[in-house]
Amino acid sequence: FSLLQNLDDDTISGSNWITENNVQHSLSQTTKTTRKPYCGYKQQTLSKREQVEEESLLAAIQWPTPPNSRIAFLQSTDPLHSDFVIVKPSGLFKVGDQLEVLVRLKDFQGKPKQYGGDYLQARIHSPLLKAGATGRVVDCHNGLYKVFFALLWPGEVKVSVSLVHPSEAIQVLLRLREERPDRVYFKSSFKSGRYSETTECNVCLPGDLPVCNFTDLYTGEPWFCYKPRKLSCTSRINHAKGGYQKGLLTQEESLFFQSDVNIKSPILSSGPDSVIVKPNAFTDSISIDRAEDPTVSPSGYYYEDEWRSRTHWIHHFNNSDDITKCLQGKVIHLFGDSTIRQWFEYLTAFVPDLVEFNLGSPKNVGPFMSVDLKHNILLKFRCHGPPIRFSTVFSSELRYIANELNGIVGGRNTVIAITIWSHFSTFPVEVYIRRLRNIRRSIIQLLDRSPKTLIVIRTANVQELGPEVSLFNSDWYSFQLDSVMRKMFSGIAVHFVDAWEMSLAHYLPHNLHPKEVIVKNQIDVFLSYVCPLQI
Repeated sequence: FSLLQNLDDDTISGSNWITENNVQHSLSQTTKTTRKPYCGYKQQTLSKREQVEEESLLAAIQWPTPPNSRIAFLQSTDPLHSDFVIVKPSGLFKVGDQLEVLVRLKDFQGKPKQYGGDYLQARIHSPLLKAGATGRVVDCHNGLYKVFFALLWPGEVKVSVSLVHPSEAIQVLLRLREERPDRVYFKSSFKSGRYSETTECNVCLPGDLPVCNFTDLYTGEPWFCYKPRKLSCTSRINHAKGGYQKGLLTQEESLFFQSDVNIKSPILSSGPDSVIVKPNAFTDSISIDRAEDPTVSPSGYYYEDEWRSRTHWIHHFNNSDDITKCLQGKVIHLFGDSTIRQWFEYLTAFVPDLVEFNLGSPKNVGPFMSVDLKHNILLKFRCHGPPIRFSTVFSSELRYIANELNGIVGGRNTVIAITIWSHFSTFPVEVYIRRLRNIRRSIIQLLDRSPKTLIVIRTANVQELGPEVSLFNSDWYSFQLDSVMRKMFSGIAVHFVDAWEMSLAHYLPHNLHPKEVIVKNQIDVFLSYVCPLQI
């Protein structure tokens, strides 16, 4: 590990990480944004179409910036001084109506904020009914925010708003994403006989030390490790998370990241914080739109702890026989990170005849496989390729999802579920776009040769945040990546499990690995695609 430390000290010098040849290029003609290309010596060659798409994706997630980059802490957003009001709180509301809320942000001196760019999360809920849904936040760019909620169930409905990060903190997160993609670093061991060495690895490595180029031949996904002193690059035996960089913030910047002050802190109402919603005479006819649109908001809501989608009918698989019946004769491939490994664990634990076959894989890493011989069900999990912050994945098991998809025949008994987001939060968005582009290409080819293959994408989800986690895995990073993913996969024949809304709308505390009741609802949505209700 000391070797890793030395490498860090010798080679990583703050922001010269990206600026090797410091080319500035315009992001898009409309926004006139210039940004440094990520990783000077490994430029992507994009087709005209890919370039146009990338520019429009980056423009779509562009975030408003404060008027100047050095805002003092006391002038930053204070959730305690801020408030919200329900527009027409005593109005007559019925199921199907829209509720509007106005959020007014102030700084620590109680002065109204004059600019936007804060990241808020909002939901409505009825605790006794175990009901909840997310709201759509609109930034008015003047310190005011409007939040719109669809009222989807009758009863007393309470509004909750929280400040995830003030706009001043978002500027820091943006800077870190562009300038410090090394803030999570990785390592690999190289071994020959009894001799071994460990070196640092990443999507891109700074400095002039010799490197091993592990760029994938099929997808072009870049991956490098510093070359071991005495061993060849072919002697790599594994990949693992190295660690997290410390000391990323200045004293002043760290004030923007304080638990119970300005990270995921509630903003309270200055008047009533709930409304009474009357039933609609035609409640049952809330139109279920058959065409799936990953950008519909909200995509669903909880009622009595069960998720109800607004875009398709959901069957609740409360007993294991129903799951067995649904999956009989099928092969289910789960690809991604630990949040889809939860699906593997849930199904294996809940379905009695589905028994894990011990492949001797490392705990939590995989690959994993469960088999039900009686009903001919095969369930598999495999983690996505690097960057992945798992502890020790064997080199031979480092596979890219796109390549795995290319090796699947497909057909009506093949089910594929994919999630990929959390491990990309420390990198510039282009790195994520490239990964999704490769996966999307393979999905389109697979659906072309086997149109009856079912493909499901599990979105990102919200998580618990503290001062440190925010710098590596903030919900804001996840939200940005998730927005990109939804845009890139809309219009192709894949289905979505909206884990984002399902984690945000629920009453349980946010958790990177949502609790079982939430996972169960994700599985219900997933299986409702596999075995749609005949209506």
